[in-house]
Amino acid sequence: MTYRDRYAEFYRQMEQDAAKLKENQKRIVLGYTSDLDVVLRWDAATFDEIVAAYLKEEPVLREADVIDSMDDFARIVSYHMIHGLGGEIDITNIEVCEFLEKRFHTEYALGGTCAQGAAALNTVGFPVLAHITDRSVEVCKLMSGAGLDTVTERGVVPMMESTSKELPVRHMILQYPKGATVQVNGKTYQAPVSNRLIMDYDTIHKTMPVRQAFFDYCEKNASQILVYCVSGLNGIIDERIMSKRIDELTEHYQIVKRNNPDCMVYLEGACYLNPALKNLAFDRLSQIVDLYGMNEEELVEHAGRFGMETDKESLPSILKGLRLLLEKYPVRGIILHTKDYAMYFGSKLACADIEKGLTVGNLMAGTRARTGRYGTYQDCLESMELPLSEDGIRFVEELNQIQTEEHVVIVPSRYMEHPKYTIGLGDTFMAGCLTAFIR
Repeated sequence: MTYRDRYAEFYRQMEQDAAKLKENQKRIVLGYTSDLDVVLRWDAATFDEIVAAYLKEEPVLREADVIDSMDDFARIVSYHMIHGLGGEIDITNIEVCEFLEKRFHTEYALGGTCAQGAAALNTVGFPVLAHITDRSVEVCKLMSGAGLDTVTERGVVPMMESTSKELPVRHMILQYPKGATVQVNGKTYQAPVSNRLIMDYDTIHKTMPVRQAFFDYCEKNASQILVYCVSGLNGIIDERIMSKRIDELTEHYQIVKRNNPDCMVYLEGACYLNPALKNLAFDRLSQIVDLYGMNEEELVEHAGRFGMETDKESLPSILKGLRLLLEKYPVRGIILHTKDYAMYFGSKLACADIEKGLTVGNLMAGTRARTGRYGTYQDCLESMELPLSEDGIRFVEELNQIQTEEHVVIVPSRYMEHPKYTIGLGDTFMAGCLTAFIR
């Protein structure tokens, strides 16, 4: 049995779903963090010069690594490139930021999983309610679309009416292309895929503050919320702060669910600056959230902590890893997003059209990869001319030969060998996936 391409069908539903949300005054809610991304435009000659000057040892990534010098930068970025990895890591020395901004051409973009997801959904016409931490003018301007609102002490307001006078929180992002080379001790390595490394000089997200007015509004108006998508815990590095935030979030979600049992809470994973706290967050929040979202690198990392090796190229191995995670973190399901396919693994959800969510998520992420921006409705139509991933189709066909107790759905992505952009693709996919819950 081959894959049945339903992209056109679900694409046509996007406008109808957006209109339905507005008419019924239902809400997609996203929280909690935002920042201003400083995107370093890839320059092979500049990177080669930095590696030649500062790479003093073999590229390696250590537990709880940080970038405190250009030596650290050269070592850590080279390691990520050689292995084709994306990730997130702390910068602890402002001089590193200043050096990178001088050496690379830069552009500024919206950062933060929920902020990017909200902007992506709003660009294709969906009304969204979002909580952000960095409310600088620079960030709010990037989230100023009609229907993209937040909550202040005055109630629900357009994002631009919530601005603060503070300077933006900057995250440095280096996106490297497939085939980029790294010279190490006379050897030449090539990046096997395109990816990006996020480097944070950031203190606000070490505590991830959430405004009480936002909590209060969501609890009081829970009946309006179809899905509540949360992220941002990954910046916390202190276990006591993490435990306190989880206590607050757990109590909050319990109230929301008590007031609206049908509201789905979706936790999107990320690269945690303190990896030890990822298990704490996932373990405790699995008692209250419904869904986890992650990419294949996070799946391998999670399963590896429980002693299981996962082969990203093997469907049986991936299914085995997902089954292990559901045993350890008993949520209703896991949504896995990769460059070749998106997958749902878990219980069958009566409240959602999971195939629609995976398809729209793929389409929106593929459009961002193709255009370098959050795609409009017309942009998404043009992205359907891209071919389906052959590896994604292969996984669909393999799944038909595998018996599973869990409900499993796989949708091949619209594939590009050389994407124009790799930043925020997971966040954009997540945003599109939330349309599964518009009923």
